[in-house]
Amino acid sequence: MRLVQLCGTIEVSELCYGTLTLGPLQKGLTPKEGGRLLRLAFELGVNFFDTAELYGTYAHLAAGLAEHINEVVIATKSYAPDAAGMEQSLAGALRSLNRDYIDIFLLHEQESLHTLRGHAPALEFLLRQREAGTVRAVGISTHHVAGVRAALQYPEIEVVHPLVNKAGIGIVDGSREDMAAAVHDAAKQNKGVYAMKALGGGSLYADALAAISYVRALPGVTAVALGMGSPADVYANCALFSQGAFPADYRPEQSRRRLHLEPWCNGCGVCTEHCPQGALSLAAGKAVIAAEKCVLCGYCVARCPDFNLKVI
Repeated sequence: MRLVQLCGTIEVSELCYGTLTLGPLQKGLTPKEGGRLLRLAFELGVNFFDTAELYGTYAHLAAGLAEHINEVVIATKSYAPDAAGMEQSLAGALRSLNRDYIDIFLLHEQESLHTLRGHAPALEFLLRQREAGTVRAVGISTHHVAGVRAALQYPEIEVVHPLVNKAGIGIVDGSREDMAAAVHDAAKQNKGVYAMKALGGGSLYADALAAISYVRALPGVTAVALGMGSPADVYANCALFSQGAFPADYRPEQSRRRLHLEPWCNGCGVCTEHCPQGALSLAAGKAVIAAEKCVLCGYCVARCPDFNLKVI
């Protein structure tokens, strides 16, 4: 699998392994189980792995990559808005991954210039760590066109991780064309762009080849993060990115995963405050899911105080 330059001296495989799928917010694989998939991907040429403090998959990476942990590029994310919180996030990532540095550290889910300004202390901390060599590159992840455009105001932001797909599913504040234009503009500023949710949280499985091909072809996109939950997925996606086609007998997961709400939900409303898609609301004292808006990010699962939400 060919390597491409994401930013600076960081070279990555065009296929990035999105580890959200493996952890407690989605498939709930153990570190040993998930680690086997990560190791398989590494052996097939993947050197780029995306995670986040929220995902709970540091242990999966440590278990699966073990002695190869310093041979790969790891991108992680934190919601911390201030220096103290970000310092804790960085220390936790380094400790859990058994590394002396993180390749790419992102401010998680930036929505606009306003939210990016609100995270200025955390950003400044990461920039100091970049100077110290503890972080190689700094960036943001976002589901918003305005988030990408906000990053254009910050020359020091080197990497952008946007949500984009051919159906525009999950883009909070615009169309797929709006996001594509913003991504192109980011790349023209020499920011490295690696895309998320090419399959729209699973909605585009039936047209997986076209969906992935659309994102790969977008001007400015260097790499694509895909969640892979089985050996078949790993083999198939590695074949697509290295040989140009899925294996003839591969059929992407057809069973539509969904967000499940337990009937004993008490309607506390915490989940509605942490859904970037606006897919959750309250009615008659219970949470209500708008399935057409949900991209199965699982962020609400992590926030529910009573564990009443899960991706199944």
